[in-house]
Amino acid sequence: MTKKQIPAKASKKALAKDKNGTLEETVVTLLKKKKLQLSLAESLTGGMIAQRIVNVAGASEVFGYGFVTYSNKAKHKCLGVKKSTLKEQGAVSAKCAKQMAKGACKASGADISVSVTGLAGPGGGTEETPVGTVFMGCCYQGKTIAKEFHFTGDRLQIREQTAEHALMLLRDCMVKGIPSK
Repeated sequence: MTKKQIPAKASKKALAKDKNGTLEETVVTLLKKKKLQLSLAESLTGGMIAQRIVNVAGASEVFGYGFVTYSNKAKHKCLGVKKSTLKEQGAVSAKCAKQMAKGACKASGADISVSVTGLAGPGGGTEETPVGTVFMGCCYQGKTIAKEFHFTGDRLQIREQTAEHALMLLRDCMVKGIPSK
């Protein structure tokens, strides 16, 4: 698992277009080129990632399922996140993000999935897990990776940064693959 601290100002630079168009256009193009089906498992973003994907014409060819699992009950019921993970690690954890990504692939039959879970604030944070802590998972080619991020800004900024970085993670996993442990 990797951990990144992303200030809101630095993250705004990431909102710029990818060299081949918007980031979501690049992701959809890669999915089509690789003949992959995508599923998403979103918690704190509440469908923002799916919204960006479906803004791209032709996304229906590669995107069939988006799970918005805001509650722990939904994470368990829809994605198969283990109750023990939610109780011992919490929903805002690398283990939960990995199980969400795997569960989205399994529930949808997709080839690749990205998941996001975290704290958008303004409340709910602790010293150990402050507001802005986000875990993302990606499941691809039978492997799953989790990454930790720390975003700054208000609730909307944290959610937008999360959606942006989830698309970057998705792109990077398709281009570079997921390293073996």
